[in-house]
Amino acid sequence: MKFFIFFLFLFTWISPLSSQQLDSLQAFKAPLARQAVAVDTNSLYAINNTGIEKLDKFTGESIKIWKDTTGSLKHLNSGIILEGKLYCAHSNFPDSPMASSIEVFDPEELQPIESYSLGIDIGSATWIDWHNGHWYVAFAHYSESGKEPGKNNHWTQLVKFTKDWERVGGWIFPKDLLNRFGVMSNSGGFITGEGAVYITGHDNKELYQLEFPSMGYTLKWVNTIPAPFEGQGIAQDPKDEKVIYGISRSKGQIIKARMRE
Repeated sequence: MKFFIFFLFLFTWISPLSSQQLDSLQAFKAPLARQAVAVDTNSLYAINNTGIEKLDKFTGESIKIWKDTTGSLKHLNSGIILEGKLYCAHSNFPDSPMASSIEVFDPEELQPIESYSLGIDIGSATWIDWHNGHWYVAFAHYSESGKEPGKNNHWTQLVKFTKDWERVGGWIFPKDLLNRFGVMSNSGGFITGEGAVYITGHDNKELYQLEFPSMGYTLKWVNTIPAPFEGQGIAQDPKDEKVIYGISRSKGQIIKARMRE
């Protein structure tokens, strides 16, 4: 009995459990949904390495497809819509040394309009968000494919930038959570208006809630929420904060879900 209680305590400490869960509401066919999904008021954006498909948010009907024909893009990741622009994290994964950029698109015409190169050294940019007047970008490291010499996924970090891309802060992820990702890393995420950080891994059907620490440099892992979509890039609905979109790479789908307490 004592062993069981100790095991239960240890499991809870390693993997914070939550009474919350994400209920699947709808699934849309989206073969390009290999890396992430972005969302605005009326549309969904399925993102793969070098292409984006715009779909009707309510019917899933394909509206427009853009594909890179220049060879400039390697690995598009998560995207967000902000003030009429689609911002996508981009990296050269699995190449080394790691290099990253932020690629910006006009979501109406689905054409590239801006690009911000972040260069090498930090990691592979996997998701981007805007919170309280600053950019936040996650930079992943990996323990196998795409691994940098002398580094593993414990080098993954969330970095805070000014609007002009000056670095002003950074946090690492809890070691137990990184171990849960296996050889991969943090793939998607967003920050709520209240400052809660929600992220995904690469494969697990789980959403992880984190908090910024009051002291130190390590994000606090507070909840593990079962999800109907695999890891990869996720998006919070701008009209309903309880609605979260994810993707299923294996099924080629965008999945709409609602948070339930």
